[in-house]
Amino acid sequence: MITAAGSAPWDVFGYFADHRAEVLKLLWSHVWLSVLPVVLGLAISLPLGWLARRYRWVYPPAVSLTGLLYTIPSLALFLIMPTILGTRILDPVNVVISLTVYTVALLVRVVADGLGAVPADVAQAATAMGLTRFQRLRRVELPLAVPVIAAGLRVATVANVSLVAIAATIGIGNLGQLFITGFQLSVNGPFYPPIILGIVLCVLLALVLDGIIVLGTRLLTPWRQVEAAR
Repeated sequence: MITAAGSAPWDVFGYFADHRAEVLKLLWSHVWLSVLPVVLGLAISLPLGWLARRYRWVYPPAVSLTGLLYTIPSLALFLIMPTILGTRILDPVNVVISLTVYTVALLVRVVADGLGAVPADVAQAATAMGLTRFQRLRRVELPLAVPVIAAGLRVATVANVSLVAIAATIGIGNLGQLFITGFQLSVNGPFYPPIILGIVLCVLLALVLDGIIVLGTRLLTPWRQVEAAR
């Protein structure tokens, strides 16, 4: 249990020093609860986005349905998931699945539009070279769609970092617990260190994950660097 012992109302560094082990544990929990849904959501969104692009009649219902999923309040989804999955209310799986739903809601349209942005003459040239439909997707269309997909991935990742904090209200350990602790310890007077620390760590985590995606995008699209250098 994180307490206020040994910390002044604005002493963020002192608070972190006094509770380093607990804070780092919450940070690690926040990291994997944010990243895993993005990975799962991308894996699900790629085939769904391809289907929406391949079959035009699939695009409107797929985009509309996934868009509606994102309107579901996160706290409500966290509370509903145990009933749907048969899990315990404090099981982190509920958060992972909920945020995977949100990630899919964001990425399906992005993947479809990214694949749709591939020039038709490029796709035709790949077919003329003897590539099968799957080979063309894997070796031509997906690589060219990477910048668009990565842009959506950055939005989904940053959104997940924020949404994970809400799960602390139902007892799931993450950086959101620092906000709850700060509120509880401010009953008899302001006590801001855990709140400020939670905000700073969430922002830094979002920046780090966003930077990783940007770096990965550059590694996967080396030809863009060549074009930019010309």
